[in-house]
Amino acid sequence: MGGVNEFLAELRHWHGVCLTMLMLKRFARLFTIKTRLEAFLVTYAIAVGAVERGQHYMHQYPGNIGVMLALCCTGVVFMAGGKLLDSVRPAAVMAVPQAPALPRARRSISRSRPRFRRRAADARSALSFRRD
Repeated sequence: MGGVNEFLAELRHWHGVCLTMLMLKRFARLFTIKTRLEAFLVTYAIAVGAVERGQHYMHQYPGNIGVMLALCCTGVVFMAGGKLLDSVRPAAVMAVPQAPALPRARRSISRSRPRFRRRAADARSALSFRRD
């Protein structure tokens, strides 16, 4: 008995190899958001659904609770839209070219010098605030 893949291969006269991971990857690529236009369209679809859900909440829960739930639904659109737009940013915008590092001149005083030094007047530690 053959499986589903063999049945589909015979049905469409495909080779059994076509229905492997390569075919699934090609099918999954159809649902990948690649451009900003697609991101805006998906955000619009999310917004339409959120407004519809918000109307149901306002009808189901009259008063302030329904309004708050409707505002939460529309707030999700801003978060999801921002994430979608950030995920499809062009590579040129994300990778900012940096200037080549130039060798720096050596400083006479290091930034890692100790802040508190012993005073020459007495041998007591500068960290000690004890008064005898």
